[in-house]
Amino acid sequence: MIITLLTHATELHKPSNTGVITHRRLSNFPEAQCHRVIWQRKQPDPALLQRLGALSSGLLYPSPTAIPLTNHSALELPEHLVLIDSTWQQARKIVNHSPYLQSLPAYSLNTDTPSRFTLRRNQVAGGLCTLETVTELARLQKLPQLAEALERDLDQLLAQAHHGR
Repeated sequence: MIITLLTHATELHKPSNTGVITHRRLSNFPEAQCHRVIWQRKQPDPALLQRLGALSSGLLYPSPTAIPLTNHSALELPEHLVLIDSTWQQARKIVNHSPYLQSLPAYSLNTDTPSRFTLRRNQVAGGLCTLETVTELARLQKLPQLAEALERDLDQLLAQAHHGR
């Protein structure tokens, strides 16, 4: 599992950004690679463009044409997935202003589990935070230890946030 977190610059300083936790956790699992790239509208990251050219890649982003991921379809996933690490409003902007993302096949997670991430307003119905998304991907990729570790990380983040309120 190779993931690129395409991160909006404003996320870097938010304590509620789960991409930081995801990136840190995946660096401890040899079955997963995680690259964090700061999105720039006019200057796409050269290393990301190189990965997109060298690996079978897809965009994990809900859209009307997205291929829904299930246990069966996870077997057909590309080796590299791009996830947008931002607010939903920023994610739409990133997709709309990044032709290299628009040309990728899109995938979506269909989970019955509602998001537990309540630290932000304006959440999309059925949407998951970055940490929850990668947890679901780990489950689909049959990486239960990684999924459990990510789940514990989310528990800890939510407990800290609620304790601070």
